[in-house]
Amino acid sequence: MENSVTVFCGIDWAESHHDVALVDDAGQLLAKRRVSDDAAGYQLLLDLLAEHGDNPEHPIPVAIETSRGLLVAALRTGQRPIYAINPLAAARYRDRHGVSRKKSDPGDALVLANILRTDMHAHRALPADSELVQAISVLARAQQDAVWNRQQLVNQVRSLLREYYPAALDAFQAKQHGLARPEARAVLAACPTPTRAAKATVAQLRAARKRAGRTRGIDAEADRLKTVFRANHPRQPQAVEDAMGHQLTALLLQLDAASEASERLAGAVEEHFRQHPDAEILLSFPGLGVQLAARVLAEIGDDRARFADARALKAYAGSAPITRASGKKRFVGRRFIKNNRLITAGFLWAFSALRASPGADAHYRRRREAGDWHAQAQRHLFNRMIGQLYHCLQTRQLFDEHHAFTSSSAGLAVAA
Repeated sequence: MENSVTVFCGIDWAESHHDVALVDDAGQLLAKRRVSDDAAGYQLLLDLLAEHGDNPEHPIPVAIETSRGLLVAALRTGQRPIYAINPLAAARYRDRHGVSRKKSDPGDALVLANILRTDMHAHRALPADSELVQAISVLARAQQDAVWNRQQLVNQVRSLLREYYPAALDAFQAKQHGLARPEARAVLAACPTPTRAAKATVAQLRAARKRAGRTRGIDAEADRLKTVFRANHPRQPQAVEDAMGHQLTALLLQLDAASEASERLAGAVEEHFRQHPDAEILLSFPGLGVQLAARVLAEIGDDRARFADARALKAYAGSAPITRASGKKRFVGRRFIKNNRLITAGFLWAFSALRASPGADAHYRRRREAGDWHAQAQRHLFNRMIGQLYHCLQTRQLFDEHHAFTSSSAGLAVAA
């Protein structure tokens, strides 16, 4: 078929099959098909697109309610633009054209195709990121999820210890990283109840710490643990204490697995991240280590045309404020629609930059003196830093402390 008219494709995806609809620029349905979720189904879909004029010179844009998966990977071959439509937006569009509330998979595919036909300008195609940055995105997000899962398990362990084992909290909670440390997990695995901990010898405590890989200060620490464990603490009945000890052992096994997964993923993240040409620029910024820089790169990608300017990136990150105005009312506040992973990394970045950069610290303090809360000042600092990152990536320059915070330093000097 000659591509004499503009064609738009909508796909309503499911677990075992996908409904496809193609419409022309007048809204006329050209074809509809249900394809299976396998290689044969993907090929049938690509053949259907080619039949209606899809080619490298005139690719058919595709709308689908997801940005991930094998189907999307198959569609992204070539120059075909893929639009990941928010399901809420698709539902609102359906309501624009009918009030009966009817819904079907073929009908949803048609809705998605018509969204591109009428409102493609209001949506953004998936970025043309490199395969390397896509791999970094998978690994960085998985590592972040593993860290969150580990912290959730640590919180469960702490909550359980509070119910029957206060000596363990006294022994480990004040230490850096607390219960997540390997030596803490090793000692608790060897002494899962207060009764067993009180009977533990210095040699047993020393051996537990050695199994966790500790080689320095183990004698003094073993003596300290012995004193803490043998102090007078309230106890649960023995049967209840033993049962809670079994629960603690099960949680520690999960915590060990989560910690190992986090460490393995961190190694994979570093290996891939250091291969990326943007790594040197990202690591030149104060407060960005390998893992945090990889998270930032994973969310912003390496498609230089993805964001029109620094303001677009700031809005995507959620660091730029948003204005709501109606009549005489005007409100400026933080954004609620944003990339949550990127803003989370941004707060960690801003916090770390306070110690690594005098200019960042001065900028933060000036914002606090102007009346910002801690979170507001951090978000403002992240907003400035990510704007500088956009500039450096576009111009292929490393971060320069003097140029980045010249105005802040001058303003601080005048105030003084």
